[in-house]
Amino acid sequence: MPTGKVSVREISRLTGYSPATVSNALNNKRGVSDETAVHIRRVAADLGYRRNGKLRQVQFVMGRNSGRMLDEGSFRMAVVNGIEEEARVHGLTVSYTTVELSDSETRERELGAIMSDPSAGIILLGTEMTQRDYDLFANAPVPLVLVDGQSDNHFFESILFSNEGSAYRAVRYLVQKGHREIGYLAGKLRIRNFPLRERGYERALAEAGATPQAKFRVSLGTDKMESAYRDMLAWLKTDPEMPTAFFAENDALAVGAMKALTECGYDIPGDISMVGFDDVEFAGVVHPGLTTVHVARADLGRIAVRKLIEQVEHPTPYTCVTHMSTTFVERDSVRALI
Repeated sequence: MPTGKVSVREISRLTGYSPATVSNALNNKRGVSDETAVHIRRVAADLGYRRNGKLRQVQFVMGRNSGRMLDEGSFRMAVVNGIEEEARVHGLTVSYTTVELSDSETRERELGAIMSDPSAGIILLGTEMTQRDYDLFANAPVPLVLVDGQSDNHFFESILFSNEGSAYRAVRYLVQKGHREIGYLAGKLRIRNFPLRERGYERALAEAGATPQAKFRVSLGTDKMESAYRDMLAWLKTDPEMPTAFFAENDALAVGAMKALTECGYDIPGDISMVGFDDVEFAGVVHPGLTTVHVARADLGRIAVRKLIEQVEHPTPYTCVTHMSTTFVERDSVRALI
């Protein structure tokens, strides 16, 4: 039964399909072609039809914009593992879709398909999404939880890590080790997380009576670790003045920079200390081990599934933004100056 005034008969009249076909499509029963089912569900969603019942499927949707952001290998997979584990507990199936947001022709078709079934909720990975991209998901007719992203214009149920506070704590750690001239390794692609991390870096320096210096800020490519390495190498070849430490916006930038520094004769941490962000798998196996900010990626996925279920079983007239804290992992890439 629908949750509002929209009836199966009304959907039948508008689509031209029999009430039985409409009912089967809305309830995911056999005997209806995929094309017909998608059309019926799209019309039903446009009318505001919401079927009573529990969530049946979780759709993990990655909003991809430019392709210039390295996934860093384990970040997305860890989130997916958390989603799958929690979905299994609740008897839900999981599907995966990458929506090319920059391709207007294909994205409309893809979005229509993933939003056509109200029993299939969406966990949307917003790492690479812009504020304009979120407009495409506003007023979604299906349950939706946004992870690793936040919209300034739309009220999505959102889960993200504490970027500014975590970066502040990481840079404060360097300050406590005696560092005052701390450089900043920035990603050329400015995803939403990065300016927040830079703000935390600036706040920690200000608290220590220091200021960020443009000569110590290096922009590095984010599409692959090799790009970060090559950009850092090109900067080092200009024979720049060096800080005593760098804070990097993520681990891929940190490791790429470490390779370039080592090739140019710098010892880490003897000459230059390094701190990253994310604690992806390779952070613990590079030499020296990278001191970094650990984010609970699998738990992000687990919480997202629970939030999705709550939307269906215990709907509320409001949404919440959940900030997950992080932990700091000390390894061997930082030298104490005091």
